[in-house]
Amino acid sequence: MSAAFKQHEGKVIEPDERFELMMALTLNPRSENREGVIRCIIDRSGKIGVAGNTDRSVLHKIRGDTLERFIIDGPLRIEGANEILEDLGGDAWDLLGLEDPDIWIDDAAKKMHLYFTIALISKDKRKADSLISLGHAEGTDLDSLVMTTPAITADRKDYTYSAKEVSIAPLNRSGVRFNLVESRDRRKSALYKKSHLDDPTTIHFSTVRVAVAEDMGEPWRLGETVFHPAEHHIHWIAGHASPGPLLPRSFIDVGKERRLRVMNGCEGTLDSTGKPVPYQEFSIGLFIYNYERGKIDWVSPEPLIRDNEAKTITFASQFVETGRGEGILYAHVDDSFVRAYTLYAEGIRKLLP
Repeated sequence: MSAAFKQHEGKVIEPDERFELMMALTLNPRSENREGVIRCIIDRSGKIGVAGNTDRSVLHKIRGDTLERFIIDGPLRIEGANEILEDLGGDAWDLLGLEDPDIWIDDAAKKMHLYFTIALISKDKRKADSLISLGHAEGTDLDSLVMTTPAITADRKDYTYSAKEVSIAPLNRSGVRFNLVESRDRRKSALYKKSHLDDPTTIHFSTVRVAVAEDMGEPWRLGETVFHPAEHHIHWIAGHASPGPLLPRSFIDVGKERRLRVMNGCEGTLDSTGKPVPYQEFSIGLFIYNYERGKIDWVSPEPLIRDNEAKTITFASQFVETGRGEGILYAHVDDSFVRAYTLYAEGIRKLLP
């Protein structure tokens, strides 16, 4: 056991006759975190960690009597979803489903917001194109959600104008939230310039980018990239980066205008010879975010958690504070099941700058 965390035994949700694979748990704080939403896989082609793997997903509600055990409830129904999704896609695009849900509660307006990935891929098998938008629905609870225009709509002409995996920021002094999302980029790599190739190959990266929200229910604006794996020399996050849950100031305080957050990171996209590889290990680390300025001040040089059963992926989606200096982090392992980990503020504090 690490002084910073403890891995729980077993799975948070056991498979049932409907779903064997699940990921990306999010919980509703209004229910004392006894209900939420999860992404369930209805079809998987390819292998985890290998390029070309495709998951088709649906969102279902979950409920539980404790924070360590939940069951899958009925499907999450969102009014108006079909019309908006048809407008986004059109005949040339195939909808893989709604993915990666995140619940955020606006206490002042007494409103629930649900954000999720809308994943579209080209129906033309000769192309590897995809459109990744950050969808949005709102209501008073999980049974009254209505879909709206996406918070961020992918640009068909701009590969980098893409958003998913939202991490909500506190309101700053200007009344704006500099939220964070996973976005993407592609760059040429001179490392893979072999004699039989005229040009370096293109490497795909996942990046962390600011999404400026003046109204949490209206479309946001994509801002600058605040973490690009290609511009840093951090081994555990050299290929893909994704912002994870915010850790409350009551759990651990890292100073004025700053909050500690979880980062999901993947090792480099090149092997030792410079040859591209699809994915290496995903693990969970930490970063300090200045939400007033929309800047990342520090990223942990080493990961915090990698599940001892993971073959490739440990990916965090939700944190719940459970007591003084303790809380539960939920993460999915190999895009297959959800695990709980207890985090200890005293141990984490020793890892910070």
